[in-house]
Amino acid sequence: MLTSDQCQLLAARLAELDYTVDAVVAAIGDPAHRALGRNQTTPATRALDGRDDPLSDLIRLWLLQQPIAAAALDAALPQLRTTLVRAGILAVDHDRVRALVDVRPYSADDRTCYICADLTPGLDGVVTPTRPDLVLGVSAASTSLAQLTPRAPVGSALDLGAGCGVQSLHLARHADRIVATDLNPRAIELAEVTLWLNGVDTVELRQGDLFAPVAEDGFDLISTNPPYVIAPPSTGPRLTYREGNLAGDGLVERIVRRGPDHLNPGGTLSVLGNWARLAGTDWQERLAGWVPAGCDAQVVQRELLDPCEYAEIWLADAGLAGAPGYRRRYAEWMDYFQSLGIEAVGLGWITIRKSGTSEPSIRIEHWPYAIEQPIAPALTAALSSVELDRRLGEQELLSRRWVVADDVVAESVGPPGAADPEHLVLRQQRGMRRGAEVDTALGGVVGACDGELPLGLLIDSVAGLLDVDAAALRADLVPRIRRLLRDGFLTEAR
Repeated sequence: MLTSDQCQLLAARLAELDYTVDAVVAAIGDPAHRALGRNQTTPATRALDGRDDPLSDLIRLWLLQQPIAAAALDAALPQLRTTLVRAGILAVDHDRVRALVDVRPYSADDRTCYICADLTPGLDGVVTPTRPDLVLGVSAASTSLAQLTPRAPVGSALDLGAGCGVQSLHLARHADRIVATDLNPRAIELAEVTLWLNGVDTVELRQGDLFAPVAEDGFDLISTNPPYVIAPPSTGPRLTYREGNLAGDGLVERIVRRGPDHLNPGGTLSVLGNWARLAGTDWQERLAGWVPAGCDAQVVQRELLDPCEYAEIWLADAGLAGAPGYRRRYAEWMDYFQSLGIEAVGLGWITIRKSGTSEPSIRIEHWPYAIEQPIAPALTAALSSVELDRRLGEQELLSRRWVVADDVVAESVGPPGAADPEHLVLRQQRGMRRGAEVDTALGGVVGACDGELPLGLLIDSVAGLLDVDAAALRADLVPRIRRLLRDGFLTEAR
């Protein structure tokens, strides 16, 4: 669409005009910016009334999808009109210019980037069918994946299902080599523009389905927000950006099963996806069965939707709400879910580490509660704690010194004025923000973990204070202390 040199010229001019997220918010105000997140442009349009500066014109052109005067475009982007028209990014109608492709600022890792994607569909409630090869811009899903993906330096990374290239921009900050793949040729085109706009030259773009373009490659990190939507095959052309060609949640299952084959030892696979909750089937056991041998896994279900909720969301996303045949299409979704025995759909993330262990840790949970973002550091720390705990025999665990994590506080619950609380809960203020209820003995041991004395001596001391058998107390507390270690309540003293 554009050459690297042309992208550099455009990016330089956008930066010169301060076409950044902060400047856009300052120009239209926070309420209008939030309204844009809901696909409503009226507040921003009103905020820009009376302004005719270049920044306002760019906001109208791309964020609000409003035609602007050709003369205004030439003032904002001198000598670039012909280039952008020939590239299919803009179109000229008489003396007006309108956008065919979106170019907007994006704040990534404390810097301004520019994203090239298709125009946001459905602005102001206008029902328009979504083109099958739509390349979505920055979305809640892509932001969630960016917060989920570990950011430790790695030698190689795979952006599987790259779309417009958002994840590759993040990966470029900490991966020496990046391969980005997508089944959609249009996504490869727009991702190339995105990368060139941001001066990123460490990404190799490959077109193809899932792992086919990287059949012989191994990576330290794979990050993917695949087309996970569970949709019936009979609702018209598949929307490539959100729907695969496998039944039910088969695409996410395939990625989880096969992804570790493309991980180097110790590598991590981060997946944002959906999975089916099947009638008469334990969903946790089902997903645990997807995880290959030799891998640790964390599966976190953040939302659970019934089939009706799920269908309504994605029919609206496709621009079909209120369109002719809506009821028929809705019924097709219901029939499809019924035929597969799907009683609900889970939404969340799957993190897998290729640990090579013969005693894998697979944790699968429903966690709709507030968490700290980005969540990647907490997930990475949890996987590292699992590896540490697995290495430590009981005597080694007891001989080491431990400290309570600095974000942990104690909460007591009981009637006012009571001598002792009914419940004592340790609560994390960061990460997953888990809580762990402790009894008198465990609370006493954890409270004494200040890094000065080994764990075994602390347990013996508490046993003496409570006048209980020390060996029996060790047998009771060690498994629970291991859980606190794996959950990040305790860390090793340095």
